[in-house]
Amino acid sequence: MNYFNKLSSTLLITAALSVTGIAGASAKNFKIAVGDSGGSSQEATGLGFKAALEELSGGKHTATLFLNGQLGSEQDTVNEAAIGTLDMSLLAINNITPFSPTVGVFTLPYVILSLEDAEKLTQGSIGQELTENTINDAGVRIIAWTYTGFRVLTNSKKPVKSVADLEGLVIRVPKNEIMIDTYKSWGISPTPMAWSETFAGLQTKVVDGQDNPYTTINAMKFYEVQKYVTNIRYIFSIEPLIISEQVFQELSSADQEIVLEAGKAATAASAEFLREKEAEIKQILLDKGMEIVDPENDEAEFIELATSAVWPKFYESIGGVDKLNAVLAEIGREPVSK
Repeated sequence: MNYFNKLSSTLLITAALSVTGIAGASAKNFKIAVGDSGGSSQEATGLGFKAALEELSGGKHTATLFLNGQLGSEQDTVNEAAIGTLDMSLLAINNITPFSPTVGVFTLPYVILSLEDAEKLTQGSIGQELTENTINDAGVRIIAWTYTGFRVLTNSKKPVKSVADLEGLVIRVPKNEIMIDTYKSWGISPTPMAWSETFAGLQTKVVDGQDNPYTTINAMKFYEVQKYVTNIRYIFSIEPLIISEQVFQELSSADQEIVLEAGKAATAASAEFLREKEAEIKQILLDKGMEIVDPENDEAEFIELATSAVWPKFYESIGGVDKLNAVLAEIGREPVSK
């Protein structure tokens, strides 16, 4: 079944809402800011939400996606949603972290090691707790999760197989302290740069490289300005769909339920997209001339340097070492020492 049309079984449970709950409600077209372009995991999530929303509301409500950062930078859209001037935004979780630091636990390097880890964490009690935190901290509510895959390193200059190979490279990172400090643990000082400026920065050689999942690299056509890929896999990229809490509270209780159920369907659509498309997209990048390599010794050097230097520095901001250990326990990993 096509992932855009695949709705979760919960739609059947709440379908009656489309007839009884919103009969008198005003039709709404939710405006959704999307950081990435067409063909991305973010688009898959947005289209999954739109399809479910229309299904559940009997066609009364819909959504419009504004792709490729048309409505501004991802961090700007958090501010706009917080004050109610934007309905929704699909963005990388590292761009919510400055507003709600506890979600940074999902961006600590080498915490999430698989899609299954990501699903378990986001859809369980930890994901619900982080959603409550973003409501209180940032005035936005997470209603769906995009699973974009592991961030891998690209650059235009040389193959990178070891930490030493990073020397001399200028790497773009988001304006996120955890990601900046991860690169510093590997011996280089990265260049923070807005997402909307990244392609131009790579094209003009202001920066040599960047990191993102395969689906994003393909959607953004980075193969036009990058040659080499290294599977550092240091962060599993999670990109939530947020709704303005102000906008959410203005909805009827029936419409709120529809939005939440549509979010669940969108989350399922995202996971389906990644499972179906990632290997295919990786081959597309190879066909476009990119060269893909694995780090030496199964990333051991990258992992040791990043976890030893970065994890302790951010214990306080994510809610304490106990919070990290709760995350690790949820996915069957050993706790860290206090």
